[in-house]
Amino acid sequence: MPPDTSLPVEAGLVRTLLNGEFAVTAELTPPLSASSDDLLDKALPFRGIVDAVNVTDGAGARAHLSNVAAAGLMMQHGIEPVLQFTCRDRNRIALQSDLLGAGAFGVRNVMILGGDDPKQGDQPDAKPVFDLDTGAFIDMARQMRDDGTILSGREIASPPDLFIGAADTPIDPEPGWTPERLLAKAAAGAQFVQTQFCFDAGIVERYIERLRDHGATDQLFVLMGIGPIRSAKSARWMRENLWGVIIPDEIVDRLDRADDERAEGRRVCVELIQQFREIDGIAGVHIMAIRQEETIPVILAEAGIGPTHRDEPAPAAAH
Repeated sequence: MPPDTSLPVEAGLVRTLLNGEFAVTAELTPPLSASSDDLLDKALPFRGIVDAVNVTDGAGARAHLSNVAAAGLMMQHGIEPVLQFTCRDRNRIALQSDLLGAGAFGVRNVMILGGDDPKQGDQPDAKPVFDLDTGAFIDMARQMRDDGTILSGREIASPPDLFIGAADTPIDPEPGWTPERLLAKAAAGAQFVQTQFCFDAGIVERYIERLRDHGATDQLFVLMGIGPIRSAKSARWMRENLWGVIIPDEIVDRLDRADDERAEGRRVCVELIQQFREIDGIAGVHIMAIRQEETIPVILAEAGIGPTHRDEPAPAAAH
């Protein structure tokens, strides 16, 4: 377990991880709307059933309701956010200002990403910024928290209390592979990591074993990315269009053969979560159920995870 120094224990997600509980985060994309009601219609069903909810930042390189505003509204309604920030859209001045704004709302959990290429979105002429890369952004957030200064050296009157996250992509490690990029993010100040989708428990086990071998799981809480797959067609699309997603042929074939592909995709998700729980070094899961958010409570109940299921015995893992 990573050390508990510089961890904001006011955050429920942090307390869950420090207690050694299997943590659960989910993901929400703010609506293209200026209405708080439209956001809360999406967010309130998550309240109390997961430890925290990721608020995306221009996901898919598309405009949405401000991520900072969305996170602030969620805090006001008892939903703990993991506030995502991308390097794509803001320079360091704006990023520092938004970190302070998040802190003013009481937001502790932040997730720092590069961001999707604007050419993939619906406004391909938008110019990316990338004033900082992810490592420099992570280090800047750590400096603001620990040193109480911004990059110019100016002192922050009340520094933000941050739990800093990063992303990683599981791979089937070749002999000699080391998690250099992930260790560099940890050295810069990252404290937890959420991964891309991986639907192969064998690859996950080998990937985590290599992280353990190189001390990454001693420095970072690792939450594996998983979610329900809508259909075999969706699985094929994800493999072809989402960088780093791992879906083995046997999963695609299983969905193809199913009478109810959506239900089968949910069962696959539950089975993998149960297997992930048995792997030393995995601290929890990050559930991404795009346009299937209504399946998350069912998945949590069937897998026996999340705040409402912690006092129940864990279901036997399916292999």
